[in-house]
Amino acid sequence: MTFELPKLKYEYDSLYPYIDKITMKIHYEKHHQSYINNLNKAIKGTNLENKKIEEILKQTNSNSSFIKNNSGGHYNHSLFWSIITPKTTFPKGNLLNSINKKFKNFQSFKEKFSEASMNQFGSGWSWLLVDRNKELHIISTPNQDNPIMNIYKNQGIPILCLDMWEHAYYINYQNRKADYISAFWNIINWDEVGIKFEKYTT
Repeated sequence: MTFELPKLKYEYDSLYPYIDKITMKIHYEKHHQSYINNLNKAIKGTNLENKKIEEILKQTNSNSSFIKNNSGGHYNHSLFWSIITPKTTFPKGNLLNSINKKFKNFQSFKEKFSEASMNQFGSGWSWLLVDRNKELHIISTPNQDNPIMNIYKNQGIPILCLDMWEHAYYINYQNRKADYISAFWNIINWDEVGIKFEKYTT
């Protein structure tokens, strides 16, 4: 299949002041599109050409680093766009219960996720994932890696992520990573995260 940019459900400027219009436009149209273009070119004519993105990620250790980086770049950004929104919500139901069970309470979860994001050295991502036992975990990964890739022992399906590459925040926040991470909590679409959680746990 030919991978394409997912359609955004909001305008570039609708996430302001947490994410500015210029960052959104460059991030989406330039960075994400570049990963897609590179991936489509790399898998054309190979046995990966007709596979879903998740299938490609699950055999990362058999793929080239170029395919690994660009397949991860496409998947990671697609997830990121889907879980941010101009109108933030709050976790509820089974998702909130699982967060409270695993992390004691939402505030504790928020602190642990923020810490994982802040401690990601260099470019990378932080994740909330559901593992094979339907348990939640917080991890961070370098570059465009993600928890689906079979190079990670603690594999799982991510339901929430934060892009910690500088291109995601530098125009507005410069080197103020903590401010960017704090702003993220104002634009999370917890309804969408909850849908993903239910999909992988029921």
